[in-house]
Amino acid sequence: MVFSSISFLFVFLPIVLALYYLVPRALKNYILLASSLFFYFVGEPIYVILLVISSISDYFHSIYIESHRGSRGAKIALISSIIVNLAMLGFFKYADFFIGSINDLLGTTIPLTGVALPIGISFFTFQTMSYTIDVYRGEARAEKNLATFATFVCLFPQLIAGPIVRYTDIAEELRTRKHDLDGLYLGIRRFVFGLAKKVLIADAMGELCDIFRTSESSVVFYWLYVVALCLQIYFDFSGYSDMAIGLGRIFGFSFPENFNYPFVSRSITEFWRRWHMTLGTWFRDYLYIPLGGNRVSKLRWFVNIAIVWAATGLWHGAAWNFVLWGVMFGVLLILEKLFLLKFLEKAGAFIRHLYVLVLVALSFVVFNAADLTQLASDVKGMFGGAPLWSSDTGYYLCSYGVLLIVAIIGATPICKKLWNRFAATEPGKKVSTFAEPLAVCLLLAAVTAYLVDGSFSPFLYFRF
Repeated sequence: MVFSSISFLFVFLPIVLALYYLVPRALKNYILLASSLFFYFVGEPIYVILLVISSISDYFHSIYIESHRGSRGAKIALISSIIVNLAMLGFFKYADFFIGSINDLLGTTIPLTGVALPIGISFFTFQTMSYTIDVYRGEARAEKNLATFATFVCLFPQLIAGPIVRYTDIAEELRTRKHDLDGLYLGIRRFVFGLAKKVLIADAMGELCDIFRTSESSVVFYWLYVVALCLQIYFDFSGYSDMAIGLGRIFGFSFPENFNYPFVSRSITEFWRRWHMTLGTWFRDYLYIPLGGNRVSKLRWFVNIAIVWAATGLWHGAAWNFVLWGVMFGVLLILEKLFLLKFLEKAGAFIRHLYVLVLVALSFVVFNAADLTQLASDVKGMFGGAPLWSSDTGYYLCSYGVLLIVAIIGATPICKKLWNRFAATEPGKKVSTFAEPLAVCLLLAAVTAYLVDGSFSPFLYFRF
């Protein structure tokens, strides 16, 4: 089940909301837990057991760690918890990748496992690992109520594709949280805007990317494809994050932000402070800093950065293009720390933006490549390995031109700043009281019409 489906919007969510708001406060977590398990069961009938195993494992490990804090047993329990989590992630996500790589390298014929990748396993595994580590560090208290802890692990608004929510982010809200009409409206507004980003923009950009693969290519069309790909990935993932944050708000939770207009960045360092922020924070707190961070020799510092970004690439997918993608960003970040940032500071704002946009565009070509052969073909086509123009290029540029402009503007804070400035004025306050709810209703109607007439389109980050 996905957020951008008729069954979720008009069957599952209304039933869950009705039950949630009708039951007493003491039963609300149980409603959320049951609905979250059902939500995951619909998409993964077998693998829902992984959620249960993960919840029970980290629950008991954390209880033991807290009761033996400071002892060798606590450390052993932490290691045991991490092994259980990484073993599940490693088997289901990486086993065939490593077996295939060994077969290619050594010419062996070790059979692949053939297991399917459970949806969202990278996200909920990282959440449960961070919880146990925080308990070991003394930064969180072990949750004594298994149902409450399982609710944190399985919470359907952000279960599948983040943002990665740490237990400390919502520990208090798991026990007691505020519900009011303002929170309900703000949650619905955020959810609908995210839904519109996914259905009306990301999916349309995805259609253009699919068309490119079956059309007459040209250099301009290659770049049109790259722009559409960047926008598709951004609006798909940030749209999901908006929906998750909005749903969380509806149920009384405050999830952390995950995107902050990354395409306005003036360096790759800044880009990664704005893109998938909860993943960056996770790797910083649980890998980069434990490795020593930047409080080591310069060589060791750069090694730490390389390790973190190789892991970041591998986290995104079990394929060499993802490893290459992570290494690429690791190298860029090291170069920025060595000399590029100083050079960029002397360049104008336009050059700095162009530098980020071109490199990020190239990175997404790497990210989206089916294999290294396709990657080489795409890069070649972008830089002169195809005719400059084709009839298909002109046709699809005209067909998608207005939507591309809307998407590009929407990927910047321009509209938000203009609206906030207008809403702060006296006439703006009067207009916004009815214009904003009307816009939410119109967007929902447009999305519904598109979903009724369109085809199923899962979120890109479901495969991670």
